[in-house]
Amino acid sequence: MKRYTNSEIKARLILIIGVCLALTFMLSVGSLLYGLLFVVQPLEVSPNDESAWAILNPLVMTLVGALGGLLAGNGLKDKETKGDPDA
Repeated sequence: MKRYTNSEIKARLILIIGVCLALTFMLSVGSLLYGLLFVVQPLEVSPNDESAWAILNPLVMTLVGALGGLLAGNGLKDKETKGDPDA
């Protein structure tokens, strides 16, 4: 079985985290849009709906910030070691 290098492990971890954050972001935005477009709403907003929107807004903003930070930090590279330590 092949041992992965630190850069390969880091790349796989960034991919998994990025996919999970992107899926969570897409599902939350999709559910918000579905609720706005296809669910019949009364003229007055209920207190439960208002509190749900108040909670979802910072959640989505945090996900956007985390995705942006993950993509921006992906350009940072680890120092490459000279020679193979296992050899």
